[in-house]
Amino acid sequence: MENILNGVQVLLSIAVIFLVLMHSGKDAGLSGAFGVGSGAGPFGGGSLVERNLNRWTIAFAIAFVLNTIILLKI
Repeated sequence: MENILNGVQVLLSIAVIFLVLMHSGKDAGLSGAFGVGSGAGPFGGGSLVERNLNRWTIAFAIAFVLNTIILLKI
C-alpha cells in the first residue's frame, strides 16, 4: 500500500508543479496565452479556462497534502 501511495505522491507532485507553472504573472496567465484580455480582479472573473485552471490547481494541491498526511501516518 505504501508503494502505491508513494507512486501517487510522485504523480501528484508532477501535476501540481505543471499546474502552478501554467499560471503566470498578473498580465500573462493562461488567458494571456490565448490572447484574451483579463480585466478582472484577482479573485473573480477571468476567462473560463483560467478559472478552471485555478480549480484544478487547488484540487490537486489538496490531494497532494492529504496524500502526504496519509503517508506520514503509515
